[in-house]
Amino acid sequence: MLHYRSFGEGETFVFLHGFLESSTMWDYLPLKKLNTHCIFIDLPGHGESPLTDTDEIPSIRFMAQQVLEVLKELTITQFSIVGHSLGAYVGLELCQLVPCQKLIFLNSNCWSDDEQKRRDRLRVADLVYSAKKHFIREAIPGLFARPADFQKEINELIEEANHMNSDAIAYAALAMRERVDYTEEVLANPMRYVFIHGELDTLISSEQLTSRLPGIRIHFLPNAGHMSHMESSGRVLEIFMGEI
Repeated sequence: MLHYRSFGEGETFVFLHGFLESSTMWDYLPLKKLNTHCIFIDLPGHGESPLTDTDEIPSIRFMAQQVLEVLKELTITQFSIVGHSLGAYVGLELCQLVPCQKLIFLNSNCWSDDEQKRRDRLRVADLVYSAKKHFIREAIPGLFARPADFQKEINELIEEANHMNSDAIAYAALAMRERVDYTEEVLANPMRYVFIHGELDTLISSEQLTSRLPGIRIHFLPNAGHMSHMESSGRVLEIFMGEI
């Protein structure tokens, strides 16, 4: 069973963190102001959750199935999802397994990797076995539009990511590499899917979102990179309040 924590009452929202993170990422937002039932889950191999998949091919679906086990344990049948980066990939896969009321993509997308990105994922999966700490130290500051303004947060993220073992990091990288393209699903259900995106996010460009997702609600944050929940926390919370 994955590690989770929850608080609040009312409509249920499941919060899923990103790659190299854990459920502690949501502590940077005052989510108790939402007046909802919030469930925070550590994805497989992240935070306090074990990685138990024995299949030769890592998959986002396995992660989604593990999240579903938590929801079954809590007897949750109606819920929405907020997913950051990897967390939204897992959330989107979860939506294919059981009905989901809404999925909010925070700095994420709904399509599969292009060939260059697939090669990059393979490189990461190899690198973490020989230079894990170097990879983490180099990767995390680049997630911020203004890393100099967030040195404390960057150091906390690096320290937490260093506790992940190389198998878990490689698994997540390869699972993202093999994920399914659900663009048509998102376009066919514009009321179910919402995007919040930093205009300065170097991992996923704003132009890609607008060109690939016509008719989908996208909230752009002008001064944020990939870590919008830290770089523009007040605006993110406002959007949550409007969407939840």
